Amino acid sequence: MRIIVDAMGGDNAPLAIVEGALDAAKDENLNIVLVGDEAKVGEIIASRGACPANVTVHHAAESVTMEDDPLGVLRTKKDSSMAVSLRMLQSGDGDAVVSAGNTGALLFAATHYVRTVHGVRRAPIATILPLPHPVLLLDSGANLGYHTDYDVQWAVMGSIYMKNAGGVENPRVALLNNGTEPTKGVPEVADAYKLLAARDDINFIGNVESRDIPAGVCDVLVTDGFTGNIVIKLMEGMGTFFKETMNDVFSQTVASRLGYLTVRGSLHRTLHSLSSECTGGAPILGLRKPVIKAHGNSNAAAAAAAIRQAAIFASSGAIEAVAAAAPSFTDVDVPAPAGV
Repeated sequence: MRIIVDAMGGDNAPLAIVEGALDAAKDENLNIVLVGDEAKVGEIIASRGACPANVTVHHAAESVTMEDDPLGVLRTKKDSSMAVSLRMLQSGDGDAVVSAGNTGALLFAATHYVRTVHGVRRAPIATILPLPHPVLLLDSGANLGYHTDYDVQWAVMGSIYMKNAGGVENPRVALLNNGTEPTKGVPEVADAYKLLAARDDINFIGNVESRDIPAGVCDVLVTDGFTGNIVIKLMEGMGTFFKETMNDVFSQTVASRLGYLTVRGSLHRTLHSLSSECTGGAPILGLRKPVIKAHGNSNAAAAAAAIRQAAIFASSGAIEAVAAAAPSFTDVDVPAPAGV
């Protein structure tokens, strides 16, 4: 399995990305190509010892910043580590791409170079929420605004991903809504409910309210990118709030400090399991080849997890299953992003 990694993408690149790749490379079944500034990447590798035999470096003269205009990247930074990585994937020089770089730029570039499966109208970013019972949330930031056709396609693709790559035998699929009744929500979501309820290729369970997400009531949760991104950021904030609250609780008295010693191990394990480091990154579904969007502030552990996740995605057969389901979507070709 050959995983192409954008070594220059993300807030902590290239250091955290390279360190994560070296950790993932301990799996001898993985071959990792680090795409980026050869001198900088090579210096980091050299500082960690000899370069593993299954890690190579492919030079790219430019990098995409978080401030770059997504569409402008395609025009002005064709030699960026992100663009080079995606062109390598498109040409068959690897099995998957991982990037922690600019989300909008990655989505535009992936749609341009890798293309979507015929029939897929919009590629969503599918984020695995780090809960005791993992939930695949899509879209989580790529497409803003509700659209009935998108909801239906994303529901089917999310179900396929969780079954093939997530190991869930019969994924429960739900729409995120402000009530559980079939008629709740904006017209686009109410219409999507009717269409999903009529399908026999997914296990559609209806609407789910946001308060029930942590309870594990579904495996796939569908919404628009604006709402999905707010859900993710709120959960991240609540996670931080919970950790800080626990620190305050256990530091108030001598008795509470002693109590902390008795639960420290299990508490740390629980908090770690809820960390994004365990999930790695978010697959962009509907593309013809696997692309994983790692968190922008990924550390080495998160980068390594994203690389392992990319390998699972590439070997899962999920893309082939989406292609097989696509005729039930639409026969309309997907146009290139505007201005490309």
